Amino acid sequence: MSTLYWMLIIAATFFFMEFVAWFTHKFVMHGFLWNVHKDHHVKDPGFFEKNDLFFLIFAVPSWLCIMLGMINQLPVAVAVGFGIAAYGLAYFIVHEVFIHQRFSWFKNANSSYLKAIRFAHKMHHKHLGKEQGESFGMLIIHPRYFKASQHSKKQSLKKSL
Repeated sequence: MSTLYWMLIIAATFFFMEFVAWFTHKFVMHGFLWNVHKDHHVKDPGFFEKNDLFFLIFAVPSWLCIMLGMINQLPVAVAVGFGIAAYGLAYFIVHEVFIHQRFSWFKNANSSYLKAIRFAHKMHHKHLGKEQGESFGMLIIHPRYFKASQHSKKQSLKKSL
């Protein structure tokens, strides 16, 4: 399998995972598994959350695709597994590190895209219950969050002057 074909499968899987994550977040995490996700919205003391268990929902299929694909010489399955893993890494960096600051690596990111992502997630977390949520995605966000984050930035500048 050519490198370009591999890269296309990995990129397509990565992109598709945003929709899988959105669906899982909206209908599973804010649905029948709310009791596991709830501590992410209503923070309890401590570093770990029950919500961290959702990592397995995506890690296990990735690992299985890579492992079984390599054992059975199925390069497409391996590429899909790496696409899922790449999305998992992006999710960890964007959600856990950048948005929730569980590690202080990117405190001063100044990109308008990253600010919009952070603002969209802030709007998601303004709802403490499982109903009435908004912005369930992570990387693809509604354009209104770009506008709102720019408006919020202007308001902050006015207050500081």
